[in-house]
Amino acid sequence: MRVILGIILLVLLPKLAWADNFTVDKVYHPYVLPFEREVEWRLTSRQSDDGGNILMQRFSFGHALSEYTILEAYIVGSRDEHGDFGTAGYELELRSMLTEQGQYWADWGLLFELEKQNASNDWEFKGGVLTEKELGRFSLTTNILLVYEWGDTVPSEFESELKVKFRYRWIPEIQPAVEFYAAEDFVGIGPAFMGIKRFDKQKQLKWEVGFIAGFNGDNKDHTLRMAMEYEF
Repeated sequence: MRVILGIILLVLLPKLAWADNFTVDKVYHPYVLPFEREVEWRLTSRQSDDGGNILMQRFSFGHALSEYTILEAYIVGSRDEHGDFGTAGYELELRSMLTEQGQYWADWGLLFELEKQNASNDWEFKGGVLTEKELGRFSLTTNILLVYEWGDTVPSEFESELKVKFRYRWIPEIQPAVEFYAAEDFVGIGPAFMGIKRFDKQKQLKWEVGFIAGFNGDNKDHTLRMAMEYEF
């Protein structure tokens, strides 16, 4: 626990800008099933006090490169100012499990993402550490990420993200949680629920839903997020 808090403080103390491009999204667990394949759908709907609404969806297919590493390819869609929905970008994601579950005091993993915008030559690279610590029937999951953006329409700069999930493992199908997100001009917290339905062998269906309320001075910034993932 002290090590996790120390890592969080190291991320918070440097004078870096917090990433602000849709920080409220999936909180990653540091686990990979041996030679798994998966398909996933994610939705995030962000509403601010100026009446604006940003709707994004992600569709992905992943295939394990080994029993510890999986590569996923994403198509990212968003709704524009005219209400039309189209392709916003493309993303490659690599996740690696560094330790066996329960091997040490916490489970560790790595995450790397490379994203390219569809309509411009803008790029984003993200990398960081994933941890999960079991505390009885509770689990504490943290994502500590460093982001670098560059391109034609965005300044070249480093940013950082912090995502935390505190989850109660009630039953596999229903697991309530509290999630916390921090980014530039955004700090948010709210309830979330997730569940897992297991089938034959390593086939399983995961679902998640969460509502994150922003606390940014007088601004209201609320995000609804949903996800469905099938692993086989």
